[in-house]
Amino acid sequence: MAGKSNLKTIAQNKKAYHDYFVEESFEAGIELVGTEVKSLRQGRANLKDAWCSVVNGEMMLNGCHISPYDFGNIFNRDPMRVRRLLMHKREILRLYGVVKQQGYSLIPLSLYFKDSRVKVQVGLCKGKKNYDKREDIAKRDAQRNIERELKERNRAG
Repeated sequence: MAGKSNLKTIAQNKKAYHDYFVEESFEAGIELVGTEVKSLRQGRANLKDAWCSVVNGEMMLNGCHISPYDFGNIFNRDPMRVRRLLMHKREILRLYGVVKQQGYSLIPLSLYFKDSRVKVQVGLCKGKKNYDKREDIAKRDAQRNIERELKERNRAG
């Protein structure tokens, strides 16, 4: 039974790949309440403007929106509340040192279920300049044109 785990993606932060170079990524657990987990099972989360910070030796997830569970009534929490991420202390301190000294950011890249637990993929990212973004868009367009030409040639030939 080794090596097989079920991964089910809940939300991805596509904007992060547009705005940042992802140098490294880490897996972290997240501290949630029951109604938040039920809402995540329905796929109701948004990581678009989320970021991570280190406060008192703990990693926190800021700006992540988890919609209130429809049947949660009084048990629902604030959808934008700051949530604690669960990582080893050494990892957190190493990331904190890199972020403080070298101008990196900690950005959540995706939120997913690994077996029955909710996990967050956190990326150690460096910001892109506008010309980097234009370069990526040009590469993507060129690749799309190449694929379109190949498809047309395969149809004709």
